[in-house]
Amino acid sequence: MGRGILLTSNLPQLQNLIKRDPTAYKEEFLQQWNHYNSIRQIFQANPSEHAQQFRELVTFIAQVTPCYPKETAEFPSHLSTLLLENYATLSPDTRKALVQNLVMLRNKNVITSIELLKTLFPLLPRTTSSALRSSIRKTILSDIRTANIHSTNHKLNRAVQAMLFGMVERGMDGQVLGDKGKLRASTSQAPSPTNGHDAMWAIILTKELWRKGIWTDVKPVSIVALGCFHPVVKVQSASIHFFLGSDEDKEDSDDEEEETVDVRSLHHRREINKKTRSGDKKLQKKLTSAKKKQQNGKSDTNPNFPALQLLNDPQTFAEKLYDILNHYEKRFSLDHKILIMQLLSRVMGSHKLCVLGFYTYIVKYLTHHQLRVPAILVSLAQSVHELTPPDALTPIIQKLAHEFVHPGVASEVIAAGLNAIREVCRRQPWAMEEDMLGDLVEYRKSKDKAVIAAARGLLQLYRDVNPGMLKRRERGKEASMGMASGTQPLPFGHSADAAVDIEGLSLLEDHFNKLREEDEAVDMDEAGDAGWENWDVESDSSDSDEESEGWIDVDDADDQLVISDSEDEGEKKDGENAKAEEKNSEDAATRVSTLATTKILTPADFSLLNDLRIQAATQAVEAGGGPKAKRKLAALEGNKKAMQGAQEDAFISENDILGPRKKAKADYAERMASIAKGREGRDKFGSHKGKKNKDTPSSSTNREKTRNKPIMMILSSGAVRGKKKASLREKQQKLRAHIEKSKKSRR
Repeated sequence: MGRGILLTSNLPQLQNLIKRDPTAYKEEFLQQWNHYNSIRQIFQANPSEHAQQFRELVTFIAQVTPCYPKETAEFPSHLSTLLLENYATLSPDTRKALVQNLVMLRNKNVITSIELLKTLFPLLPRTTSSALRSSIRKTILSDIRTANIHSTNHKLNRAVQAMLFGMVERGMDGQVLGDKGKLRASTSQAPSPTNGHDAMWAIILTKELWRKGIWTDVKPVSIVALGCFHPVVKVQSASIHFFLGSDEDKEDSDDEEEETVDVRSLHHRREINKKTRSGDKKLQKKLTSAKKKQQNGKSDTNPNFPALQLLNDPQTFAEKLYDILNHYEKRFSLDHKILIMQLLSRVMGSHKLCVLGFYTYIVKYLTHHQLRVPAILVSLAQSVHELTPPDALTPIIQKLAHEFVHPGVASEVIAAGLNAIREVCRRQPWAMEEDMLGDLVEYRKSKDKAVIAAARGLLQLYRDVNPGMLKRRERGKEASMGMASGTQPLPFGHSADAAVDIEGLSLLEDHFNKLREEDEAVDMDEAGDAGWENWDVESDSSDSDEESEGWIDVDDADDQLVISDSEDEGEKKDGENAKAEEKNSEDAATRVSTLATTKILTPADFSLLNDLRIQAATQAVEAGGGPKAKRKLAALEGNKKAMQGAQEDAFISENDILGPRKKAKADYAERMASIAKGREGRDKFGSHKGKKNKDTPSSSTNREKTRNKPIMMILSSGAVRGKKKASLREKQQKLRAHIEKSKKSRR
């Protein structure tokens, strides 16, 4: 009786004893199990009653569940049911305890990952505690990562992806409200399926699993692609940012805009408030975090190329994006519309798609006073490719020229317009008209550096792709020579002839042959001495004995063997051989390599081929090849950088549109950094005047400094005013003191 009372009141001790010997303490456990069932029924009716006792019993049973699997078979389902059905009425401590015990059961392999995740996924959008929400999120991610650490767990992945897909699909039939004006307040509503919290968490978890490299196939891309068409703007934005490559996730589902840290305001507030050590630490922490965000944050996003390439049916995806952009334009803010434009343009550019309505839609935004017009121009340029019809782009070029390139706007606007036209024409040169090109190229005579660079870039572009559209004096030497030789650009819709050879592949073939000859030479040298061993020893083979007995008879029955001693025939053959050698020497420069038909070229082979071409071009430049050889070398080096940069160079940034600009005014942080840099290598305070000019280093006295001051600076000083207001007695005392001091100095 004493032991039972002791164990009943001390659950941790009973837990320790059960883990050591489950069989001996089974009756005590059953007693606590019955107590748990009775408390659970009372707790379901009134969650505020016996809450502390219920949590202690749940923790105790979760710890010893592996010892009694049959008796506690229904225990995990009890916890899941309580969390899912009575979550709103549970206290925060009880919710946390139930979640922790469920995770403990998963760690002890009492329940599977699928059973745990089926309970945790619905809790994410319902919980209001940031700590619990963060704990659930980390648990989900770590559990999926652990399941896929050695090999891909297809069963778990399919189940989780089906749950996430259902969370996104559940709210797809809602009404698109937008994010303009009062509609922004909808983001602060309570979590519910109607405002997209389920879908938001599904997108956040999918993006996190993709970023960590746990999921890299088509299914997570399909989940996020579905989120791009969700009626809730917040879900749309998070899904679009996934494809754009920017990380806009927050630790919770409230996904609010991050407050920008005002460094100057922080310093000003620190000077006003009370000076404490804790305040200094907080200030330094905020400044450090602001510096990290400034270093890591980028104005231009890097597209998520693997996700863009894994899109299922990109043409339909792009058309749906355009439909949303066009149909709900008045409900979306400008920032959100630009997000959709960026994604649509990158999908069109990477998959070579044609959504012609997009060019009609974007025309109204092509004005120099439009907010965020550089981002809009970037989206326009990225949507163009060589398969885009020139007829759809010609009105775009005309609108850009009329709005951005004229004397009535600033030089920065002209430079942006010329750069945008150049980027569009670089992808589709036939969109430009000849008369307009002549007018735009004349801006190379401007006085502004950015405008000159933009106009020269456009001129150089058409010198390379279609010099016939330029005036004769503007074509340049190389372009004129090319036109004289009869080379003409292919019209739109015409493809080049089938590729016969890869440029420079003969260099790679010669390189491999040279390596092969060096290897054979080494093998021959090593085997040379071994080849002469036992050269005079007779063979033991009977066949060799028979062959060495005498001459071999040749059967000439069919007169197949012709022997001639004629000198004329020999001379004839020598002449034919000489002609063949001469012909081979003529075709050596234009020979077609057979390496591509005998070997599968790897990326390393292409990298080596590019290096060999750069070496050959460098030798040509050193041998006096002229400007053409230099341009070829520069182009090859640019191609090498492009190969190293992968696909990122296929897209442009806002800096490419704005072009080189004058140095912008420095902000507070830059000015302070410049001041700190100027103070390097010098003392903190004071002047070196007195320390350098005196025998014993010391600074000048205040009296010495006063003597050198201008009279107007000391008229209002206290000493001068004191002399004027001094009484006769004070003047006598000063005079007497001066006389006595002078007498002492004479002695």
